[in-house]
Amino acid sequence: QVQLVESGGGLVQPGGSLRLSCAASGFGLDYYAIGWFRQTPGKEREGVSCINNNDGETYYADSVTGRFTISRDNAKNTVYLQIDSLAPADPAVYSCAAVPAALRVPAMCVGVRVVDPLYWGPGTPVPVSS
Repeated sequence: QVQLVESGGGLVQPGGSLRLSCAASGFGLDYYAIGWFRQTPGKEREGVSCINNNDGETYYADSVTGRFTISRDNAKNTVYLQIDSLAPADPAVYSCAAVPAALRVPAMCVGVRVVDPLYWGPGTPVPVSS
């Protein structure tokens, strides 16, 4: 079955850390650019980070620069989003999305996001900690 599945979300105190995973099955993530997005109720989905497939170049939204780190482990077919120093604006449902490379054309991020992704994961929640 071809799918993306996120995991690693959970309750974290402000200032804490967690690592989100975006695991692919049925296809190889190494041929895809991967973007992480987040969304809270009533707000538009926001791109927070992205990684190219060919050169590993990474991109971050201004609001998360210095606190979030995106990385990929092609051997594990997984892309990670390390979240440090959790801020009040960070709780959301986090989703990953994948855009494939084409023949002789690498899969690239557009700013901090992927555009017209082929696959989306269902999301993993990072709830508000009271």
